[in-house]
Amino acid sequence: MKSKQFIPWNKGKLTGQKPALKLKEVWAIQFLLKSQNFIKELAMFNLAIDSKLRSCDLVKLKVADVTHGPHVSKRAIIVQQKTKRPVQFELTKNTRESVGELISSANLKFSDFLFKSRLKNSPHISVRQYARIVKKWVLSIGLDPYDYGTHSLRRTKASLIYRQTKNLRAVQLLLGHSKLESTIRYLGVEIEDALDISEHIEI
Repeated sequence: MKSKQFIPWNKGKLTGQKPALKLKEVWAIQFLLKSQNFIKELAMFNLAIDSKLRSCDLVKLKVADVTHGPHVSKRAIIVQQKTKRPVQFELTKNTRESVGELISSANLKFSDFLFKSRLKNSPHISVRQYARIVKKWVLSIGLDPYDYGTHSLRRTKASLIYRQTKNLRAVQLLLGHSKLESTIRYLGVEIEDALDISEHIEI
């Protein structure tokens, strides 16, 4: 009698870190959200990519966090919930435009949350709601929603910056990590890659 063949529980499944989106995938999601006139979701997506914030910080952003007077700011700073440390981020032109349109269309006040919840007992969308929205986005462009998550968006721009500059310290600051080792693990940078960078920096 043949014994049953052992099949690993994670065979065919992506485990560990969620991959970042590729640039063409970012553009595809932006195009779909624009074409469907999803003002709130476009602002949320653009801010997620630019800010590189954890979902717990993104969902709690207020109008006051990203505006200066009547204008959406080019840069913003918040205190991270997880680390209690400040982190700065940039808002590119497309992001400023989409956030400005959200504020205007929803008639948001300075003290309002950007991403209000439809539930009466919650002033802003929850991390779980945001995660479901992210799954919908990746599914809409033909990606497997089980392979991607909210950290895919947090990791996207950071990964692009690292690939173009190889500047781990810059990425560390942008992600708000206290230790460079955390950034190396987060980006999935191989230790050989890190050592290669170090070897080419003479002091």
